[in-house]
Amino acid sequence: MKTYGTYFQNDREHPLRYGEINLINPPRRRLRGEPEKTGIEALPVFCGFCGTDWELMRMGRRGELTPKFPEGQTRLINGHEGVVWVPGEKRFAIVLIRGGDSYDPTRFTEDETYFEYGCDGADGIFCDLGYFHPDMLLHLPEKYDGLEKLPLSLAKKLVFSDPYACAVFQHERMCDIGVAQNFRVELAKQHCSEQEARKAAYDSTFARVVIFGLGTTGLFIGDQIRRNHPSARILFTARSGEESAKAQFVKQELGCDYLSCGALSEEQTAAVIDERLGGAATVFVGTSGSEAEHRVAFDYGALGCNGIYNSFSLGPKVAFDSMPFGFKNQIILSSINFTQSHMQKAISILCESKFDRLVELIDKQTFIADPIGAYENTIYAKGAPLKTAVVWNEAFLDREA
Repeated sequence: MKTYGTYFQNDREHPLRYGEINLINPPRRRLRGEPEKTGIEALPVFCGFCGTDWELMRMGRRGELTPKFPEGQTRLINGHEGVVWVPGEKRFAIVLIRGGDSYDPTRFTEDETYFEYGCDGADGIFCDLGYFHPDMLLHLPEKYDGLEKLPLSLAKKLVFSDPYACAVFQHERMCDIGVAQNFRVELAKQHCSEQEARKAAYDSTFARVVIFGLGTTGLFIGDQIRRNHPSARILFTARSGEESAKAQFVKQELGCDYLSCGALSEEQTAAVIDERLGGAATVFVGTSGSEAEHRVAFDYGALGCNGIYNSFSLGPKVAFDSMPFGFKNQIILSSINFTQSHMQKAISILCESKFDRLVELIDKQTFIADPIGAYENTIYAKGAPLKTAVVWNEAFLDREA
């Protein structure tokens, strides 16, 4: 079957194109031990742009995309954030992006495989029609059963399902590691039982948090920490000005502090972080994609003893001096993606959130007329909104709701 959409290819001049594409529908496995299933038809309705798309486009310019293409293909339909309509079931759905021949797609091992719709080995949602594993088309909350048109405000919230699920997973991982890392400290400090010490460590791990970067991932990790640890002191640090919409959102809606470090050196940034938090960070989350992250945390001491460094940026190299790192008993954590339960939790939270305020639209015709120009001059240009999305199928969207 043929469809129209945008797709990545290895081409220096045209790594992203819009045009007619031959769809494929190979059987896929959601999890190891489950049967393979061919995809069912879904119509993309509302699609969000992700930094991964930007990086894949640059890989296409360098001719590096071949391992990312679906088997036997020389292109990859992009897009993995948004809402689709499943005509065979007459409902809206969120595509669970990651599956494969693995027990846990977030923690696959050497003998396991995975695929990601729109990112790695499987076509995504920037198209008029797609095929998706039937068990990976997740339901919206029950109160939306029977919905025939998707309210624009709800669509804007749900476009964050993928990054917010990442944040749910990140919080879970930091809790697992933080409790194991710090319960003995609480045991010695409080002379309590191990159970009580582990409970105390659940919160003390997040006593003073730095989130370096002001993109969606950092925002949602901050939201998860605030929801689960109300007493945490959370300081977002980024180059954006104090009065930017993103900075105001984290202060007003998340109850977090904000530091604009654009005019500060890395050493000054670390000093101000210590001052604003009332001590060195217990958790430092790097989400900015900048090499400055690890230097602020390790070289200039923004991360304290027994602290966790969560490296969530794609690209920067992380370095540290092994002597102070060892004596400070610090941990470096790095993991990406999520399970179905994380995505379902994210959908539930987002439906009741105010995150739709952070999404701006680009006209579909403007985008498909020059998709590369749209990425370079609008979606990821200086001053771009936190999230840009496009209405792909007007027939299923209610712009007034």
